[in-house]
Amino acid sequence: MPRWITTTTLAGDHVVLEPLEVQHADALAEAATDGELWRLWYTFVPTPEAVADYIDTALAERAQGGLAFAVRDRASDTVIGSTRYCHVDETNRRAEIGYTWYAQRFQRTAINSECKRLMLAHAFETLDAIAIEFRTHWHNRASRTAIARLGAKQDGVLRNHMKSADGIYRDTVVFSITDQEWPAVRQNLDFALERASADQ
Repeated sequence: MPRWITTTTLAGDHVVLEPLEVQHADALAEAATDGELWRLWYTFVPTPEAVADYIDTALAERAQGGLAFAVRDRASDTVIGSTRYCHVDETNRRAEIGYTWYAQRFQRTAINSECKRLMLAHAFETLDAIAIEFRTHWHNRASRTAIARLGAKQDGVLRNHMKSADGIYRDTVVFSITDQEWPAVRQNLDFALERASADQ
């Protein structure tokens, strides 16, 4: 049976999402140091020393149907972070977009909007997905705001959903976009990207 999500590269005006590979390790380690992102207790970004293991895990998930990307900034031709399709349900054509992080200097720019535009378009228009989920820590307010700004709707909160590395249980906020909602979400993202380009 052919895989639902196959290895692919997604390209936009600002970014290129290329399948994450071992050779991205040094660039990802450098991206994570911009803002010491691993210190954010409510999300997971690897330390420079843990990037190799992070990539190994992503490649193992690819074998189970997921697909992780290295995010490359077109202007600087630099890998600035990572994102992926994960928790893939091929039978029901559902997946999550997660494990998203960017070097601090690229946060609150057009980068995230374009990454989500590319991944959502691929999911709904090429893969014929019925729904795409986003999940985040209850205390990651910046992430919750950014997800809602995309046009995703909050489905609920999974209480005591999972134990973090420090042993504390996390409440997970679940959002989703359905295939019926995608045209309006796409229009919203296109409008935001047009405004961002005009402001540059």
